[in-house]
Amino acid sequence: MRLTIINQFYTPDISPTAHLSASLAEHRAGLGDEVTVIASRGGYVAKGDATDRRQGRVRVHRVWTPRAGKGSIFKRLLDYGAFYVGAAWRAVRLPRQDVVVCLTTPPFIVLTGLLHRVLHRRVKLVLWNMDCYPEVAERTGVIKPGGVLASVQRWLHRRVFKRLDHLLVLDPAMGELLAPYFPGGKAPAGGVTEVPNWERGDLFPTGATHAVHPLIEDLGLGGRFVVLYLGNAGYGHRFDTVIEAAARYQASGEAVSFLFVGGGRRIAELEAAKAEQGLENVVLEGYIPKEQTPSLMATVLGSAGQPTDSIRGLRAGAGRAGGGCALITLSDESLGVMSPSKLHAHLGMGMPVLYVGPGGSNVDMAVERYGCGVSLRHGDVEGLMAFVDRLRGDAAERAARAAAARGAFESAYQDGVTLPRIDAVLEELLAVRA
Repeated sequence: MRLTIINQFYTPDISPTAHLSASLAEHRAGLGDEVTVIASRGGYVAKGDATDRRQGRVRVHRVWTPRAGKGSIFKRLLDYGAFYVGAAWRAVRLPRQDVVVCLTTPPFIVLTGLLHRVLHRRVKLVLWNMDCYPEVAERTGVIKPGGVLASVQRWLHRRVFKRLDHLLVLDPAMGELLAPYFPGGKAPAGGVTEVPNWERGDLFPTGATHAVHPLIEDLGLGGRFVVLYLGNAGYGHRFDTVIEAAARYQASGEAVSFLFVGGGRRIAELEAAKAEQGLENVVLEGYIPKEQTPSLMATVLGSAGQPTDSIRGLRAGAGRAGGGCALITLSDESLGVMSPSKLHAHLGMGMPVLYVGPGGSNVDMAVERYGCGVSLRHGDVEGLMAFVDRLRGDAAERAARAAAARGAFESAYQDGVTLPRIDAVLEELLAVRA
């Protein structure tokens, strides 16, 4: 099979979609497919200048972008515009492909896949939907709901969906949101497949031992219970409940800290709240390389230096936190239009999950189905603190939640489970084409 994947980011970039694209590309190349990736030279946080043309058995076409970053909408649009032009040029120059898979960074990059099909009509087109536009922009206040920009994007969606051969969505809420764009306002039978995001199993092997990450000791968090938020804090996230809990813990003198490692639009709000309320137990750090995240999570758990499958007897030690959990948030407005991808790495490390957001999201369903944490609504400060206190004071509770998290990863959120679902879609499309 000749397969092309189009997404703005690709490894070694830190973007979640970069690693998901690479996971699929390397997997299909390993099966013997001729795999091409069209990505940008710039990165998720405007650093680096990737110029590689081949990664293993995958051919990578790198498109120049100004690498303006995500500091403003204008800067994002600069990068988006350059990538649209470069990706379109690459797409029309490719030899005929069997299947083209387009993600949603930037929005509507699927149009470049349609350009390729204009030249090669038998090509099958798959939209791998990560974010829903214009809904996510409307609900987060970036554009006016129902305005001209939103109307134009919906018009584009209806025309694109007429020409899709398959749609991949992250959860049922996303599938329901996008179904009206299909002709007749209903998704075709067999035309939509739900595939949650995942992490590579070899990044979180059973029995692995992780070194103590220096960040915990450097920040003075050794021996404290750490609530870890790892990754992007963007438009679709909300932290008022977390900030209130941090203020109460600081007032009580409890050894609980909230560590944010990453970036995003909401970081400025967190910095302002920290300064205004004098919250010394809220700690903000920038992004770290993806390959360091297992070490950091193990150090937060207090299990660094121990095999990941010996979850029993987690204990604090030199340079380690006094236990911890993962924090994931989602605003009510973002339900169905985006799906937090940080969930899967936390499950892979066996981290109990503290979720604050609307019910019905992929995180809420994972927590409820596997018992790997707690799912709370915004404003439930008491529930948040009660869960943290239970983990702090009850080793059996902590071990049970950790084991449930690892079990969820192995059964539903690692590549050995999710990639076969996409394989089935691609093979069916190839059979139809033949």
